[in-house]
Amino acid sequence: FQLQAYGGGLVQAGGSLRLSCAASGFSLDDNGIGWFRQAPGKEREGVSCISGGGSVAYRDSVKGRFTISRDIAKNTVFLQMSSLGPEDTATYYCAKSMGSSCRVRFGIYDSWGQGTLVTVSS
Repeated sequence: FQLQAYGGGLVQAGGSLRLSCAASGFSLDDNGIGWFRQAPGKEREGVSCISGGGSVAYRDSVKGRFTISRDIAKNTVFLQMSSLGPEDTATYYCAKSMGSSCRVRFGIYDSWGQGTLVTVSS
């Protein structure tokens, strides 16, 4: 299984960015995908996830600002981030769940992609 996250960059506060997670070796119909982030000096935390069935979930701090979606044909999951603030600065990772479900926390993810850095300037 391989996951490749990309799309990070530098953006001003209030701006938007879209992250992508390209998956290979499995189908998004069968496995959930989670987005996590890790800010400097902080623990990694769950941000959003989408299950194999298409159900989505978000951590409270990003609800209404972030939208997770997927393109089954391209086997890619997206994280559209809007109204970004400095608190969103982090390295973002995508991960594959062991089954079809998803959770915005650890415990069910067994494969991780490399991170993509998002920096929000104030």
